[in-house]
Amino acid sequence: MELLDLRDYPLPLFDQALSPTAAMMKEGAYPYAVSAKWTEKIGEADGFIFTVAEYNHGYSSVLKNAFDYVAKEWHKKPVAFVGYGTVGGARAVEQLRAVVAEQQMVSIRAAVHIISPWMLPKNTDGTTDLSLGDANADMMLDQLIWWGEALKIAREKDSASK
Repeated sequence: MELLDLRDYPLPLFDQALSPTAAMMKEGAYPYAVSAKWTEKIGEADGFIFTVAEYNHGYSSVLKNAFDYVAKEWHKKPVAFVGYGTVGGARAVEQLRAVVAEQQMVSIRAAVHIISPWMLPKNTDGTTDLSLGDANADMMLDQLIWWGEALKIAREKDSASK
């Protein structure tokens, strides 16, 4: 497991005439040197957990920009979400599920939504009950591991047949 922080990959706002997919089809490779390091990291991974902040009922433009710089390296890989912000980032996560579907990724059903402590149930001693988040995290990780292993085998089978 490796933590990737978009601050370590300062991608400028995507302003190319061709999308990465179209550029690869035309040029046979990504013509954007700035994204080489980011694209390589994405290609190495077998799955992803995205921490998603919700702003104005959606996900951040920085995250969408990071998706837009990559094409085939996302394909056939599972993705899970940990959302935070208004309603636990649920709206941002829901919108990103459509984005990852377009990237040919498998979105894990279970997610973790971090909500404001005042919205969480309280234990009898008055402390915040975090047990629901633990159960969701366990379920999400179990699903991500299962899909990660299954899709890795499928990708290897695809590569061997080409």
